[in-house]
Amino acid sequence: MKKIRKAVIPAAGFGTRFLPQTKALPKEMLPIVDKPVIQYVVEEIVASGVKDIIIVTGALKRAIEDHFDVPNQDLIKNLEQGDKHELLEQTRMISEMANFIYVRQKGLYGNGTPVLAAEPIIEDEPFAVLWGDEFIYSKPPRLAQMMEVHQELGGIVISGVRIEKKEDLKRYGIADLELVRNNVYKIKSIVEKPDPDSAPSNIATHGAYIVPPEIFRALKSLKPGKGGEIWLVDAINLLQNEGVPVYAVEIQNGRYYDTGNKLEYMKTVVELALEHPDIKTEFKKFLKDLDIR
Repeated sequence: MKKIRKAVIPAAGFGTRFLPQTKALPKEMLPIVDKPVIQYVVEEIVASGVKDIIIVTGALKRAIEDHFDVPNQDLIKNLEQGDKHELLEQTRMISEMANFIYVRQKGLYGNGTPVLAAEPIIEDEPFAVLWGDEFIYSKPPRLAQMMEVHQELGGIVISGVRIEKKEDLKRYGIADLELVRNNVYKIKSIVEKPDPDSAPSNIATHGAYIVPPEIFRALKSLKPGKGGEIWLVDAINLLQNEGVPVYAVEIQNGRYYDTGNKLEYMKTVVELALEHPDIKTEFKKFLKDLDIR
């Protein structure tokens, strides 16, 4: 089985749920304390041993490219003059984490379209897809756990997250599963946003994917689906119907951060602020002193 060497991060969406903030600022650049969401995703990919990262962008997304570029000379001079050498090193390391490649999305809207845009760079090898507006913090990294399963079983591998609250099942694609071993399952089907009482399990399959190059052929053959859009899950279902096995890996020792909506984004900011070494003590005191009625 070919080793995963490349990862695609779709980052071309409009971020309408965060308007007006995302009128000019990409939703992937929303800060979690002192790092944008997409940097957490990149750090997970790099920690999993993948260094070629294709970021698929759209209009008004230049801030993403600027963030992962080398720092400009004015910033370097300012940090050097202020003896802020640790900050300077952190800033320089951002551009050195990976080999960043940028592609502009074209075609119909939908989460399958940016994946298809990466075809000329991916060529004929399996690759990973991770969304740029959510992340999982886990040890070992989520993608590394998935790559291990893919190396053994091949096929398509999707990250799985166990949903603790029954009422939340209607927010996700929930998998009908067959146990392979431990935390690895074979997916029989995925039910999109089911009624909680009829959901086939409580494991949501989303957020990160390992797919074969045949996904491009499948995406090209699709007609627009729900909402007139091209959906990655439809291409996955097509390959599954052709006999490609699809597996779910329930991510171990992980915490899922859904930063794609306002409430979950704010929860993420607060939770990670309480872990940040520079501010956690004072921030905890601030929260305790709040007069919440």
